Amino acid sequence: MHAQSTLPSVAAAVAFVGMTPRDPEEATASDAPAVAEIAPRTRMGAVHLTVSDLDRSVGWYEHALGLREHAREDGRAALGAGAEDLLVLHEEPGARPAGGFCGLYHLALLVPERSDLARWLLHVARERIPLTGLSDHFVSEAVYLSDPDEHGIEVYWDRPREVWEGKVADRLTTAPLDTDALLRTVGDVGSATFDGMARGTVMGHVHLRVADVPPTVAFYRDVLGFALMASLGTAAFLSAGGYHHHIGANVWESAGAPPAPEGTARLHHATVLLPDEAAREQVARRLDDARLLTEATADGPLVRDPSGNALLLAVG
Repeated sequence: MHAQSTLPSVAAAVAFVGMTPRDPEEATASDAPAVAEIAPRTRMGAVHLTVSDLDRSVGWYEHALGLREHAREDGRAALGAGAEDLLVLHEEPGARPAGGFCGLYHLALLVPERSDLARWLLHVARERIPLTGLSDHFVSEAVYLSDPDEHGIEVYWDRPREVWEGKVADRLTTAPLDTDALLRTVGDVGSATFDGMARGTVMGHVHLRVADVPPTVAFYRDVLGFALMASLGTAAFLSAGGYHHHIGANVWESAGAPPAPEGTARLHHATVLLPDEAAREQVARRLDDARLLTEATADGPLVRDPSGNALLLAVG
């Protein structure tokens, strides 16, 4: 981090949590075969979370992230950047943080432009919103924080695909984020404004806490059909269509742990968006062939990975 001369409050925003910034992708990846059978245009959709206080959480996401409330009904609120829903919050009054269990490590919002990340970083620094990390992963530049229920969040920008395509296994790593270079994308930081999370922001990836990595890889790669892009031994990164990762999974805080129980602020489910009904049917057949149970919902089948993390298979 090199921001002292341009914006001292960026460093202060990180230090405000009273800890060394914890980076969610802490090690350097080793090589992994990248062969996917799932439809290449598959991507991630809305992440559903339980929260202890819906009003508090909606207010935090609006203020800290600049998301907008799209709808609210029956103890549930949908938020996004003005287009599709990115996050759906389900209220469970009194729920406690779900540390130490399998579930969500972080959800990751992908902004369209580097300057969008810079403007948001300026916003959180000015508002003294605590951060947990700022990192350069070669494929992307990323900023990390946690919501009031300790759900992990990443906001990031991808470097152009030609920079990293075919190099993910060798180059996915962690380095300090050069905040000076990032903030130069907005010109005069004193006059730069933030009007909310950029329209066009999508759910770039979802990183999960799992009990064990090999069965997780067997499920996401060998059953669902994602490609294994990189492996750390204690973590794995998988994707569709050659992306650096749509799914991350690690055991850093959850080795051998059970799923987060009721009464905790936990991952309700993540959404895998297949490009069309034929692509979803292909995945459903693979699940049938593996004799894995699915739960029928109005939006599509729901399946659980070996650690109990729920995935909705939707079309969009």
